[in-house]
Amino acid sequence: MHPISSHAEATPYEALLLVSFGGPERPDHVMPFLRNVTAGRNIPESRLAEVAEHYLAFGGRSPINDQCRALLEAVRDDLAQRGVRIPVYWGNRNWPPYLSETMEEMRAAGVRRAAAFVTSAYSSYSGCRQYRENLYDAAQQHPGIRIDKLRHYYNHPGFVTSFIDATVRALERLPEALRGSAPLLFVTHSIPLTMAQSSGPDGDAYVGQHRDVAALVSSAVSRRTGTEHPWELVYCSRSGPPHVPWLEPDVNDALAALARSGDKSAVAIPIGFVSDHMEVVYDLDTEAAATASDLGLAFSRAGTPGVHPDFVALVADLLLERATVERGESVSRQTEESQPASWDICEASCCPNPRGPLPALCERSS
Repeated sequence: MHPISSHAEATPYEALLLVSFGGPERPDHVMPFLRNVTAGRNIPESRLAEVAEHYLAFGGRSPINDQCRALLEAVRDDLAQRGVRIPVYWGNRNWPPYLSETMEEMRAAGVRRAAAFVTSAYSSYSGCRQYRENLYDAAQQHPGIRIDKLRHYYNHPGFVTSFIDATVRALERLPEALRGSAPLLFVTHSIPLTMAQSSGPDGDAYVGQHRDVAALVSSAVSRRTGTEHPWELVYCSRSGPPHVPWLEPDVNDALAALARSGDKSAVAIPIGFVSDHMEVVYDLDTEAAATASDLGLAFSRAGTPGVHPDFVALVADLLLERATVERGESVSRQTEESQPASWDICEASCCPNPRGPLPALCERSS
């Protein structure tokens, strides 16, 4: 076994593909974007119009594409500094640059094999398999390019450390008298309960992985600050019909419970997100912050990884790790503490599509 060298070769990979969700960049993009996101789900136009108001409140421009551009440049710079000379591309699921367009660009450049880094750290249908279905569809349009999705990285030190740093900074923004007693609310995107239960190869991976991250961050923050903070995993962005059970509690309900218990402050840590996109700037910075204010709670929100140097380095680490494995060499995989690294290749039954099976890239043949 040997650690990954900072100058390791990326062979057999000829390119790295950054895969993200996408978002509108001006007001007239908002409704078409939301229709893309909800295609096949029978979401009423009235509900889409309601969600559209969240985007329009920010000028109709989601922050996510700009954040992907920043990450793209940071990753390119990091790879160059390591002496890894491969191109880095970017493709989205729901808005330009679409994956199919990016793969056409890759094909034209002669790329035959690439590794894909997905801006979703956890196991679930919407956070993993749906991206693999989209990669399959794009690859069908451009045969001859092999794409290998890099592993889940929720417990990689580069991901966890960025949240530790951000949580300590968020605590420091609270009034000094309230820092030591502030509960930590670890926030992620709510998903249907059935999707959560079927996540991962053995089920319940989505919640379990988030709880692992929350425990790691909370423990490290306690060591840094000298104070043990109570913590809870909570959710945001529920969008399904009321009769369908989704993961709870909602972050706003959790804030209300803290106020009823006599707490005077709270810190929200968006561990489900890699950048400050709409679910963060609206659901937390706008809606949850307003709830906290109404309840008389001092409220602080921790930042997401974004272009934190450790998170940027994580991308190259995963690329070079997988390249080493694909060359048939042994490698030491980076994870926090004694946690096992996630798998490289998903099982065919992993994170099933709730609307029925569809082909997906980067999985074991049955």
